[in-house]
Amino acid sequence: MKYFLTILLFISTLIVFSQKRKIPTDTMVVTDHNTIIKGVSISYKATTGTQPVWNSKDEPIATLYYTYYERNNVKDKANRPLVISFNGGPGSASVWMHVAYTGPVVLNIDDEGYPVQPYGVKDNPNSILDIADIVYVNPVNTGYSRMIEDKEGNLPKRETFFGINADIKYLAEWINTFVSRKSRWESPKYIIGESYGGTRVMGLANELQNSQWMYLNGVIMVSPADYKQYSTSQPLYSALNLPYFTAAAWYQNVLPSELQQKDLLDILPEVENYTINTVIPAIAKGGFISESEKMDVAKKMAYYSGLSEKSILQHNLDVPTSFFWKELLRDETGQTIGRLDSRYLGLDKTEAGNSPDYSPELTMWNHAFTPAINYYIREHLNFKTDIKYNMFGDVHPWDRQNDNTRDGLRQAMAQNPYLKVLIQSGYYDGATTYFGAKYTMWQVDPSGKMKDRFTFKGYRSGHMMYLRKDDLKSANDDLREFINNSLSKGKAAKYLKN
Repeated sequence: MKYFLTILLFISTLIVFSQKRKIPTDTMVVTDHNTIIKGVSISYKATTGTQPVWNSKDEPIATLYYTYYERNNVKDKANRPLVISFNGGPGSASVWMHVAYTGPVVLNIDDEGYPVQPYGVKDNPNSILDIADIVYVNPVNTGYSRMIEDKEGNLPKRETFFGINADIKYLAEWINTFVSRKSRWESPKYIIGESYGGTRVMGLANELQNSQWMYLNGVIMVSPADYKQYSTSQPLYSALNLPYFTAAAWYQNVLPSELQQKDLLDILPEVENYTINTVIPAIAKGGFISESEKMDVAKKMAYYSGLSEKSILQHNLDVPTSFFWKELLRDETGQTIGRLDSRYLGLDKTEAGNSPDYSPELTMWNHAFTPAINYYIREHLNFKTDIKYNMFGDVHPWDRQNDNTRDGLRQAMAQNPYLKVLIQSGYYDGATTYFGAKYTMWQVDPSGKMKDRFTFKGYRSGHMMYLRKDDLKSANDDLREFINNSLSKGKAAKYLKN
């Protein structure tokens, strides 16, 4: 008998250790919760799990991890908005807005967004769950989302998922399946994307409408990264950074006294006008600008940026943001400022150099987000797996070719009179600057015939403006207002003759 038990234990051990670590292809866990939003008690259901991505043969080739929040006791789901939420990267999990912005819980952080211990989450009294249901979607290789092997043990080709157009195509298919499974076809629908998610949702608006026959009420871009200008290395686009330079320098108290004593929002319109009317034309002239004009522009840029005229001239007016983050406080404290949020300060090995050693804001955010999301999913949502939650996943190389997302959004809006757009940006975001976001907004519809359907909101914080307590409230309130203003309310979707 003892021998038999030993053999049985040995076989069981072999079975356990021969198992591959993998995520279930199609599963969900449902939990019930209560919270208080805007002073009102809210009962809601959280559904978290995985849903497959199908190929043309209706075979699963990947599975996406999602979390779906529904308010309970809603009798009229047809008029209940559904918000579909993405982050960016590309390669970022849908964690940032999930547990820091629109969801029912937020990080345990201080009022300015800095991490505090113990790590974890607390109720979000500003969540939009009172007026809309929300699903947070993790693209392939982010969060717990993964590709699936075929019968021969081969993974799908990476280009199926990792590129601007591939990403849009498979996510639109996935959304169709999700909406069908959850019986939400009647509901007003919104897609929200942060950072690279801005490019994603611009493209999804058109793909959903023209390939999935799903019409949206709203597209929301949070600190959008528009790859028509972002990382293009075109000097013309660098001119768009000057208003951000002003905002960051004002926050760090290094502008000339006559500017520093003004409120930020009293300064920025002046700098924006100078950027459009003087800096962009000057940089467009390149090496053929006159010496006197170049000197005049450098002097004014120095006045608005906190940088020296010499350093601006050394860059031929085309000042890289990475140099700005290193240079702004070099002679004052020797510290660097943050890329995604220039309120944050960093410490480099040397004060010399042209760019910071690291992004101080991102390390602080990872400090708070990573333990919180892992704890929250396991202990609050009761979803447990040995698979690692990828805050950032392997999605490169990323195919940026044939980026028609701007025009895709324009086409979707032209075809759908209901569709409106909201852009939210932080003034201290140096990665996807607020003025760059305004520029994108202006370029989507060159005719100007739909400009009354665009709304821009700015905040006194950075890329994740919602980490600042005051902006968490105001940004969610702006979402509520936008959703309310973009509901049809019985009006037909048609254009009237002007």
